Amino acid sequence: MRLRLQTTLAASGSAALLLAALAFQYLGGLAPCQLCIWQRWPHLVAVLIGLLIAATGWRPLAVLGGLAALTSAGIGLFHVGVEQKWWEGLASCTGGSLQGISATDLLNPAVNVAQVVRCDAIAWQMFGISMAGWNVIISVALALIWFSAARVGTARR
Repeated sequence: MRLRLQTTLAASGSAALLLAALAFQYLGGLAPCQLCIWQRWPHLVAVLIGLLIAATGWRPLAVLGGLAALTSAGIGLFHVGVEQKWWEGLASCTGGSLQGISATDLLNPAVNVAQVVRCDAIAWQMFGISMAGWNVIISVALALIWFSAARVGTARR
């Protein structure tokens, strides 16, 4: 595959993951935890890198796209470990943290205080793999495409 085709495929994969996450959040009603949100940012970076490559054709940027996808995979792997209780997660999303909520709001029945979304609770899974697990698998595959795109033209020298 050529550079633009591969980078378009990889950037589109990241865009699809972002759209799926937003669909689960806004259409499916599954509020994301802090780690879920952190996994989204590298995919946004990968999409922007794909757009830059489409505009400039500069091949070395594909390495950055691959690193962005691997960053999301790394955060996702940490998240899977938290979900599976292999290690402890962040204090801000694995317990009943009330940080940032005022005592007045807690005592006022008219105020709807949202429940903290826990990083250690699996909200959705398919074939026994959580959303964080699917992010790891797909992000690693996207990283391979990015790195393959970075090598386009170098193997034929």
